[in-house]
Amino acid sequence: MAGTVNQSPGWKVDGAPLRWLLPPRCVVCGDPGLPGCDLCRACRADLPAPRHACPRCALPQPRAGTCAGCTAAPPPLDAAHAAFAYAFPLDRLLPRLKFHRDFAAGRVLAQAMAERFAGLPRPQALVPVPLHRTRLRQRGYDQALELARPLARALRLPLHADLLQRSRATRAQSRLDADARRQNLQDAFRVESRGSALPHHVVLVDDVMTTGATLHAAARALRAAGVTRVEAWVCARVA
Repeated sequence: MAGTVNQSPGWKVDGAPLRWLLPPRCVVCGDPGLPGCDLCRACRADLPAPRHACPRCALPQPRAGTCAGCTAAPPPLDAAHAAFAYAFPLDRLLPRLKFHRDFAAGRVLAQAMAERFAGLPRPQALVPVPLHRTRLRQRGYDQALELARPLARALRLPLHADLLQRSRATRAQSRLDADARRQNLQDAFRVESRGSALPHHVVLVDDVMTTGATLHAAARALRAAGVTRVEAWVCARVA
């Protein structure tokens, strides 16, 4: 399905044409931001980075190691990394990006993700988790792509924005329990390779990981198409 690329201009998260006109302001508290960053020093230091997390599902842990759930039933993701815990101010900034077109918040989050993920093994492609065309048309942009595009540019990684497609519309995941989330996303994704060779190592990019149902469904579609290693990089993980 063509048309997954956002309908609004591609520069809005980076905001480069406007950054020289106005000094940065912190998107959390409104104080002057650090040079080249829309966060002040205090709010940047308060971003809730988890100390330990399960390497397969990114769930915060009291100590390093794979969680009991992933040990008992390994997920279709080879690895999952969350830049932050879903707590203040991420629980304010991400909804502002996702539902209210706050692309300044998106720019800050993409910058923070790039800093957090710069040392991870480099994939052959970043693949944003797509919206269905109906929801994309309603919203006008895909928040995962708004994070993935500047992330790919900052880390100098290929971005395959159209590799993964939503094959059918689904109900909003936020209104469902864990079992219903999994059923809701069954066969919800397909891979569009257009005859070209698929990358062997793909990283899915999304804004929030809650139960992991969306990322797992996307990972299964990529694996079924022949991708051998699938990871996830998300901005925030819900504990």
